[in-house]
Amino acid sequence: MQMVLVSSCLMGEKVRYDGGTKSLLDPVLAAWQAEGRLLWVCPEVAGGLGTPRPPAEIVGGTGESVLLGHAKVRTNTGEDVTAQFLRGAHAALALARSRGARIAILKARSPSCGNEQIYDGTHSRTVIAGEGTTAALLKREGVRVFHEGQLREAAEHLAQLEALDPRRTR
Repeated sequence: MQMVLVSSCLMGEKVRYDGGTKSLLDPVLAAWQAEGRLLWVCPEVAGGLGTPRPPAEIVGGTGESVLLGHAKVRTNTGEDVTAQFLRGAHAALALARSRGARIAILKARSPSCGNEQIYDGTHSRTVIAGEGTTAALLKREGVRVFHEGQLREAAEHLAQLEALDPRRTR
C-alpha cells in the first residue's frame, strides 16, 4: 500500500503557528486515513518549534534557496529559525523514506509546506511563486507534493503509482 505524507494541521492537529488547525474535512483524506495510508507530520514542530509560535517567512528566496544556504527563515520579530525549519524538513523526509511515501499533501503557502506559493518574507501577506523548505526537500528527493486544493490530482497520482507497483495483488 502506497503511503501518503500529510501536514498534521490538515488533519485537525493544533500545530499551526497560531496554535490552530486548518482541518480539512475531505472524503479523500478520510478514506486514506481509514486505510492507514496517512503519515502525519508538522515539520515546524518536528524541527523543534513550539505551538503557538511567532509567524515565520522565508526571507531572500524560496525553500530551495534555504536548502542551498542562500536564504533564511525569520519570524515577524526577526528571530532566525532556519535551523529548525531545516531540521523539520529532514524529519519529514526521513518519515517519508522510512515508510516509502512518494506523495505528500501539504499546507498551501506555508514556509515549510507550501508547494507552489509562499509569502514573500515581508510579513505583509504578499504571496510569491515558490515552495517552502519541506516541500522543496521532498520534491528534490522525488516525493510528489500537492497542497490541500489538489486532492483530486493527488488521488489520481496515487492510483497511477499503485497501478505500476509490482507488489500489488491483482
